[in-house]
Amino acid sequence: MIIRPRRLRTTPSMRRLVAETRIHPAQLVLPVFVADGLDAPRPISSLPGVVQHTVDSLVDETRRAVSLGLGGVMLFGVPRPEDKDATGSVGSAPDGILNRALTAVRDAVGDDIVIMADTCLDEFTDHGHCGVLDERGRVDNDATNDRYVELALSQARAGAHVVGPSGMMDGQVAAIRDALDAAGFTDTAILAYAAKYASAFYGPFREAVNSALSGDRRTYQQDPANRREGVREADLDEAEGADLLMVKPAGYYLDVLADVAARSQVPVAAYHVSGEYAMVCAAAERGWLNRDAALAEAVTAILRAGADIVLTYAAAELAEAANGAKA
Repeated sequence: MIIRPRRLRTTPSMRRLVAETRIHPAQLVLPVFVADGLDAPRPISSLPGVVQHTVDSLVDETRRAVSLGLGGVMLFGVPRPEDKDATGSVGSAPDGILNRALTAVRDAVGDDIVIMADTCLDEFTDHGHCGVLDERGRVDNDATNDRYVELALSQARAGAHVVGPSGMMDGQVAAIRDALDAAGFTDTAILAYAAKYASAFYGPFREAVNSALSGDRRTYQQDPANRREGVREADLDEAEGADLLMVKPAGYYLDVLADVAARSQVPVAAYHVSGEYAMVCAAAERGWLNRDAALAEAVTAILRAGADIVLTYAAAELAEAANGAKA
């Protein structure tokens, strides 16, 4: 007798019936950028289809995300260059661009979608690093955690359901959890960027946030060569009180993602980062790839590896495709 697995691939309806992994809009989070001083949305040249929003256009985009059934939006603030300083003080200012946008979005959509805030300093510092620098120019871990606490508290006050510490400082999750609880924000969740690697695939993001960075972040983000270290970092963040864990980037770190997902007791997210998205778009513009199929395959692979949640710039179009398939 010949064993014939191909029977389960004979028609689109059969393949759909037996699919082990599906993209559902509720699993997707759309990263969005909101910039101070804009009169209209500004396209980001290295991220086709993605813009720096005004507060008003961000509210409209979030309402669209709600209508598509997306799980969440992750907000990144882009201040005016003259508002940046060594400690990123505008990041925690109540009238800073990120906190103004959080309040506007929360007022507009309430609890209809999960509103997340990036809890980091790199967008707001004049040196572009994710933390406070010491007298030798190194990122000061504990002084940076003090600033992360101020950021997280300001974001919770502004309306974020979830804060996302992404700077890879030791002890950042515990410091933020303690501060949120002490201030009465016991329902504010923490999405810890637990295994975040010093990747070459962040380039377009740097344009999106008008980064001032020179040099690199290899003293605090992880070495791409290390797999077990990613699991260790995730274990530490879960023990410190993280409600969700993230692996970033996603597609080139599926081994780390699978390891973390296999042992985590909390939901696991993965960030399909700017470079992963942009290179598909660039190849598609040259006719080398089918853009929609390649993006769907990339996100399917991330889910198949164990992610419960995927942050991706393709979230809206993938949700539209999934909703169309259900209709």
